[in-house]
Amino acid sequence: MISLNHQVLVGESRRSAQISLVMTILPGLFLLLLSCSPRVEQDRYRVGFLMETLKEERWQRDRNLFVAAAEKLGAEVDVVACNHDDNLQLAQAEAMLAKGVDLLVVVPHNGDICATIVRKAHAQGVRVIAYDRLIRNCDLDLYVSFDNERVGELQAQYVVDRLPRGNLVLIGGAKTDNNALLFRKGQLNVLQPLIDSGLYRVIMDQWATDWQPAEAMKHMENALSRTTDIQAVIASNDGTAGGAIQALAEKGLAGRVLVTGQDAELAACRRIVAGTQSMTVYKPIHRLAEAAAEAAIQILKGQVVHRATDAVPNGRIDVPSILIEPVVVDISNIRQTVIAEGFHSEHAIFD
Repeated sequence: MISLNHQVLVGESRRSAQISLVMTILPGLFLLLLSCSPRVEQDRYRVGFLMETLKEERWQRDRNLFVAAAEKLGAEVDVVACNHDDNLQLAQAEAMLAKGVDLLVVVPHNGDICATIVRKAHAQGVRVIAYDRLIRNCDLDLYVSFDNERVGELQAQYVVDRLPRGNLVLIGGAKTDNNALLFRKGQLNVLQPLIDSGLYRVIMDQWATDWQPAEAMKHMENALSRTTDIQAVIASNDGTAGGAIQALAEKGLAGRVLVTGQDAELAACRRIVAGTQSMTVYKPIHRLAEAAAEAAIQILKGQVVHRATDAVPNGRIDVPSILIEPVVVDISNIRQTVIAEGFHSEHAIFD
């Protein structure tokens, strides 16, 4: 099927060639494609926001920030969450398309399965933005996220700067989440030379299904059953860090082992102050949500997405991307980062 869904990526000359070919072969199809083009300058746009979960503090913030930013720019947002259920996420997307949304923003549970959502949306002339997590193997219109490989590098480098040698436990997130793979890639960018040299030894390397803290706790308990001689846990987010810390606490090791995290959740920030979690990676999600909302309206108006200066391969195309830089937070700069930006109050963290 010939599509016009690459305006962010494809130049004017290529588009003209495609249109000319369609007009020559099948004029009726050309008219159909024109009817599916972005609806410029509507009074109000309807955006569907398909989320994986709303059970975590981080994703509740994303929802609130994105909805506020999109409404300010002239869009109505319908939000649903699939709670880690791929079939439900596909059904929710179909329901959104049936209701006539103008654009979909998707936080995929499974980056491969959600390619079906992109294909179904494009068949109806609806564009798709992948929010925070990449959708793979499809003609995705835009990807808005953080530099996720860099997140992993920051986590590993934090440990390396404080631990010249030692035994490590690696706890990743959901293997269905492309970000989890990128975090691990970034971590190994830093760690692998030290592992190869024998300075670091990996006691356990596991993945937590659906990022569940209980899974992380189970993996940490298994590692501790082998040995308590562990100097660092590289947990890929704050939820898995919390699960690992629970297991460490049961052995009297909480606060004695370096533990990384990500998302700057309130519970994690409080653990940093208490000394049981070493660091988190703060991702200023207000910038992510605002960038996604701005890009959505620009796409709907047929404008160039000026901030899409990066490209990320998804197995089919190099997806135009907006990537935001993450920030390391520990006890030394927690006031200058998450508190100064109003992400959490000093009272909430310290009291």
